Amino acid sequence: MASPQVFELKCAVQQYAWGKIGKDSEVAKLKSSVDPDFVVDPDAPYAELWMGTHPNGPSIVSIPGKEDVPLSQWLEQHPEQLGPEVRSYFKGSLPFLFKVLSVRTSLSIQAHPNKVHAELLHKKHPDLYKDPNHKPEMAIALTPFTGLCGFRPIKDVAHYLQTVDEFREAVGEKACKLLTASHSMDMPLHREAMKDAFMALMQRDDKVISHALKSLVEKVKDLKKSSANEYKQYEGDILLKLDSEFPGDRGCFAIYFLNIVNLEPGEAMFLEANLPHAYLSGDCMECMACSDNVVRAGLTPKYIDVHTLCEMLDYTGRPVSRTKFLGIESHSNIHITIFNPPVPDFGVSKFEVPEGTSSFQLQGFESASICIIIKGEGEANGEPQSQPITLKPGTVFFVAAEANVNIGIKKGHAMLLFRAYSGVF
Repeated sequence: MASPQVFELKCAVQQYAWGKIGKDSEVAKLKSSVDPDFVVDPDAPYAELWMGTHPNGPSIVSIPGKEDVPLSQWLEQHPEQLGPEVRSYFKGSLPFLFKVLSVRTSLSIQAHPNKVHAELLHKKHPDLYKDPNHKPEMAIALTPFTGLCGFRPIKDVAHYLQTVDEFREAVGEKACKLLTASHSMDMPLHREAMKDAFMALMQRDDKVISHALKSLVEKVKDLKKSSANEYKQYEGDILLKLDSEFPGDRGCFAIYFLNIVNLEPGEAMFLEANLPHAYLSGDCMECMACSDNVVRAGLTPKYIDVHTLCEMLDYTGRPVSRTKFLGIESHSNIHITIFNPPVPDFGVSKFEVPEGTSSFQLQGFESASICIIIKGEGEANGEPQSQPITLKPGTVFFVAAEANVNIGIKKGHAMLLFRAYSGVF
């Protein structure tokens, strides 16, 4: 068996329209830090840095003295480097896609099908659903980060329907009465009432939606000038942000259906199958199963599959739960936070190394992993490397299963490092 490998990766940037502009983007700053040929256009968006084998943005293996090849090709030639359990469970493929996101304008409200549903959708509509895989996701905030995640408790939705006339107009009286009447009843009725109300919003006539939203936006703008408390009760900041980005879009009303989540740096949320969500602003690390399957609900010019979406969503109303994690304080003051979502595809560890620490070791895992430096400088040594990898913000490197990596830190620097791996073992 070949010795486990450690090497640098060259990674792709995605310039989606919702990304932060120029050097305001953490993605652009990280990429330009390690790639002298990458020129940041001050007027262009830089949305995502991709680390993995996805064909739409494959990472490239960079080993001194050898030809650069896509990571997927390298793993086909060296499948043992994935680790035996990962290799067996995921049929020789890297099961996750690791990203940095810089969000300026809101992403679409969306959900992802579970594995069985993804296979069915791909078989029926391969033009819309590009692969048969599920797409659970986890976001870990790098900066203050705002998103939508899952349906609110039904009593909260009922409150908005009773107090926001324009929301009630957008949903319609029949669905409103059912939801407000059922919020004191059993959970199955909650879900049915929530589904009826959300479907009513999704299927409401465009003219009704446009009229209701215009009226609400004008009211909230007036409240911003006259009543800070009422403005806040209407979720004014987020409503005006969404309307400015997607004028007239029915998805603007989703803020009264879905939980608004504000993450501080280091906090995370897990987005399981069938859970409606959207990222609104901020920078984050994201890890997901390697898939492109998205079913959209609003805040997008792209195709919205209303029937598929409304039938697949989890309508359970509950406060949002941040993903479970285990924080470990090591004897050398290095703080390691382990994020373990309930899927086998991925997990993430965050290493916070204080200034004054000269070195530490990334211990070998049973899974291959990908690491990125967000802050700090130094070098990485993993046998049988011919030379160390220079580390600085934006450096990404692959670590084969069972490989230990010694990290040396430049004097005067603290370090922030994230490591993604399969959670199957």
